[in-house]
Amino acid sequence: MTEQAFQFEISLSVLNHLGRNLYRNFATVLGEAVSNSWDANARNVWIEINREAGSFSIRDDGDGMDAVAFQEKFLKVGYSKRKDIGETSPVSGRPFIGAKGIGKLAMLSCAQRVSVFSKVAGGEIVGGVIDNAGLDEAIKQDMVPDDYALEELDLRQIETVATEFETGTIIVFENVKDEIRNSAAYLKKLLAMNFHFCLSADEFSIHLNGDQVTYRDLGDLLGKTEFCWIINGFDDVLTAGMHSLKSRPVQVTSTLDLGGFIATVEKPRDAKIAGTDERASVDLFVNGRLREKNILRHIPTQRILESYIYGQLHFNSMDSEGNDPFTSSREGVLEDDPNFRALLDFLKRELVPKILDEWDAMRLDRGQEGDEENPRKSKKDRKARDLYAAASDDFKPQDGSAGEDDVTTWLRELHPDAEFNLAAYADCYLAENLVRRYIDNRAIALPTSAQNEIGAWQTREQSRKNEANISFEIRENADQLSYLGMDTLAFVAEGERGDSANPSLWRDAVRYRPTRNAVGHTGRLSMLAKNDLRSVFENIKARVRNLLSINT
Repeated sequence: MTEQAFQFEISLSVLNHLGRNLYRNFATVLGEAVSNSWDANARNVWIEINREAGSFSIRDDGDGMDAVAFQEKFLKVGYSKRKDIGETSPVSGRPFIGAKGIGKLAMLSCAQRVSVFSKVAGGEIVGGVIDNAGLDEAIKQDMVPDDYALEELDLRQIETVATEFETGTIIVFENVKDEIRNSAAYLKKLLAMNFHFCLSADEFSIHLNGDQVTYRDLGDLLGKTEFCWIINGFDDVLTAGMHSLKSRPVQVTSTLDLGGFIATVEKPRDAKIAGTDERASVDLFVNGRLREKNILRHIPTQRILESYIYGQLHFNSMDSEGNDPFTSSREGVLEDDPNFRALLDFLKRELVPKILDEWDAMRLDRGQEGDEENPRKSKKDRKARDLYAAASDDFKPQDGSAGEDDVTTWLRELHPDAEFNLAAYADCYLAENLVRRYIDNRAIALPTSAQNEIGAWQTREQSRKNEANISFEIRENADQLSYLGMDTLAFVAEGERGDSANPSLWRDAVRYRPTRNAVGHTGRLSMLAKNDLRSVFENIKARVRNLLSINT
């Protein structure tokens, strides 16, 4: 047996799989660079974009690297500070974000040429240039890393990025893909949505073209937030920036080491981040960095609430010592991670059902559309509420007009009665017209009493038309049956009271006539009247259904 020692030999082509082909979007590239700055104890990151030149740079004031660190740590694929130093920085006490040591390769996916400059305090500038064209040629020749040397730096580039460079790292990206064509406002929102630890600016700030990224970059979303649920007492600049909440935040507790919030906007379109193609969603953050976007996609409800909801869930203990639950691309979480499964279980069994129910109640209290699948109200009652809400908009005074507060109060007070009356009127309209159709279809002759009632109403109506100078017909086809109320219609449909075997519809119609007339004349009913009408009308609907099914 040969005594030759064997060892792994890595081809440069592995960089395609770990770098250029692994990272799918610009946000992830920025995320890896910003995370490296965080891990390097930086207090500031400056991102400068030059669209005309098709380039951008990322500079930080972190620890920087000397020649040994640049070679043995930055250029060493798989190097992890956690394995070398521990879970947290001994300098700043921050938890390290990097874990696998391959995120640095993300930079290869978005630019043709990447220059890395780094400097420790009192040291010299070190680094090198990675040119993807040269790297492609090296890969074609099946070269190994030892055979491929980085190009030398052009130190003049630093002058275009910073007036002084005492310590930290600068990365310059040239011949960049189309992502930087997005507006600065878009990119600031993107950064604000991806890095929670930069929003308060207490210990870490991100600057884009000279402007600091803060929670205010999400002000359009926060200003449209209607309701909010706070998890385990979470309190930060985002929840404080929700200045238009329609009720006090709801406090929620969980046995998980979890913080954050879930909120809802006034209208589905408000969840779209202005100036971007992004829509706010419920996202998972670990140690301040976005790790899983739209976590609710794992537990879809197919309910209307999904169009209104967004939030942040902070689960830092998910990234504990010896546990790395994130995918290699750093764009998601491994679904079999026990912490992740526990989080999804909490959302599915406790938090989302609670929010679904409470959101519906709070929306209904404000006269707005809620969750139609919630059994709190019938579909008919919800549609009546929607109709009232739409109609009331025509009567709402303009902001600042005289009497605005009074009219708004009156509309709010009329809401429950209007909702009841609209639903009751629809019931009355359908029931009475179905009985009219039944009588007409069966060609049932009208008794003298019914004909006299029709004549009296026609005379009264003609008198009203003359007063109004109306010459056209008001009723379609001048249908005589349309002049009769349910009590007379039931009398006709069931036959003479003395001849009918079971005049139950007529008895219920006589009972409901006074309340029905109050509804038809836009009266506000007492609670006793509402309850009586509901009870009686359930009988009427059953009688009408029975009448139609047996005799047609």
